[in-house]
Amino acid sequence: MYVVLCFIFSPVTSGIKVNLDNLFSIFAFATCGGYTGQLRVSVDCMEKASSNLSIGIDFGYPFRLHQVSFEAPMCEAMRRERVFLTGDYSSSAEFFVTIAVFAFLYSLMAAIIYIFFLNKYRENSRAPLIVSTDFVVTVVFSFLWLVSSSAWAKALSDVKVATDPDEVQLLISACKDQTNTCGSLHGPRWSGLNTSVVFGFLNFVLWAGNIWFVFKETGWHKGAGCSCYKCLGLLPMPSSD
Repeated sequence: MYVVLCFIFSPVTSGIKVNLDNLFSIFAFATCGGYTGQLRVSVDCMEKASSNLSIGIDFGYPFRLHQVSFEAPMCEAMRRERVFLTGDYSSSAEFFVTIAVFAFLYSLMAAIIYIFFLNKYRENSRAPLIVSTDFVVTVVFSFLWLVSSSAWAKALSDVKVATDPDEVQLLISACKDQTNTCGSLHGPRWSGLNTSVVFGFLNFVLWAGNIWFVFKETGWHKGAGCSCYKCLGLLPMPSSD
């Protein structure tokens, strides 16, 4: 669960735990869960009085696009229609954000235990059990990061298609009449959501890479030597006999 850097500042070995999990998890759920986007299309009717040359369509997390609506002219005697976008991608988005939030909370809890209660666990016979539990949880979160990031990457691809201004125009009745002219003013900006996918897979790489480091601290690893936890006194040193 941790990337651990051990430094020797004095004859007494000290440990510095650098918790990248918290930082990457925050970036993942913040860039996804805090997203709002907008696209704009125009409908230029043959009857100019009915035209609307700037129709703004706002959407955002959790991307229940089928609930997002806007008014568009029908180009018939000033009549208007309410148009809904298509698709519901909330399950993938919420799953991704949920994993990020729980990963952050677990990392925070583990950081508090390992750092602030280190002295207590030096004298606690349950320390090996705690490290073994940390190993299992790290494996589980690695798998969940892979699944959630893959699902969210696919959902994001579908969201981009569903909110493409050219695709949205096909939902407007007036745009199906060749006597009217419909256009795309601008599409949503995707940099934030693209970043969330990147951080999702970075979290997977980070947690998967930490599996080996945590595994070496468990009783299942038979290798001898001074690992970070053992050097810090969290786990007993191997006997020289």
